[in-house]
Amino acid sequence: MRHPYSGWRNTDSRCGAPTAVMSADVGASLSVLALVVVVSEVTRRLLVGPRAGTGLAVYAGELVSTFQLCCCTHELKLLADVGGIEPQLALTFTYLASVIHGLTFRGAIGNPAGVLVHAYHARLPAGCALRRIACQFAAAAAARAAVRLVWGIGLSELHVRHQLLGFRCSSPIRASLSKAAGVELACAFAVQTVITSTHRVEEKYRVHAVAAAITTMVYAGGSVTGAVFNPAVAFSTQFPCTGNSFLEYCFIYWLSPVLGMMSSVLLSDKLTAVLWRTSSAPRLPLSSKKTT
Repeated sequence: MRHPYSGWRNTDSRCGAPTAVMSADVGASLSVLALVVVVSEVTRRLLVGPRAGTGLAVYAGELVSTFQLCCCTHELKLLADVGGIEPQLALTFTYLASVIHGLTFRGAIGNPAGVLVHAYHARLPAGCALRRIACQFAAAAAARAAVRLVWGIGLSELHVRHQLLGFRCSSPIRASLSKAAGVELACAFAVQTVITSTHRVEEKYRVHAVAAAITTMVYAGGSVTGAVFNPAVAFSTQFPCTGNSFLEYCFIYWLSPVLGMMSSVLLSDKLTAVLWRTSSAPRLPLSSKKTT
């Protein structure tokens, strides 16, 4: 079974030209990633800052942050699927990108399943949650169009080649629907468990724990589904690909992550309640030993 990060690669010193081309492709993609993050950060400050005291700030933050997340995922996916970079390098980029997203989002969630978790815990009103999700999917659609414009410029041979192919992509699903759904569910469950268990950790340390969990899940489930476990990102990056129907994509990339995250939250709440009852149960004092 082919891992999505195990595409063509050549480290033979006698074939320096392909290696040099790949290095140029990686450099161009890293430049695109950096540009996306910088532009998104500037936009976030311009849109969110003046509206910090209004209800529009959270929606602006969701739009920009989800756009940043989807654009970066598009570029990393292109590097892995078409560029054929080394798996270790792809995972390194995944980790670094996850850390950067965590440090720059500033309260934005960027994941519809995560919004539902917040709504379940009554941290978000239902209307606010629905509007956040709408913003995320709108940003996902905008990111899909934006990356095609960037690729059309032809900054690298990888971009040119992808443009000549009509920006086509194939489904990363390499298993039955039930197994693929189980992988997405398990990945979402694991990442949400880390998010829940580290909620008291200082943010600058917490992002590394979450990024490590995301990278581990990408390594574990990437060969089966691409390990997306984010409905908005999947809508942007996976739904345009050929190989599966819309309903199949919905089942694997929308329903499964929601069930995975909610299962993690429900289990965590249940364990917390049990531990609280155990720790707060009255204890009878030990009877003192009679002296003879």
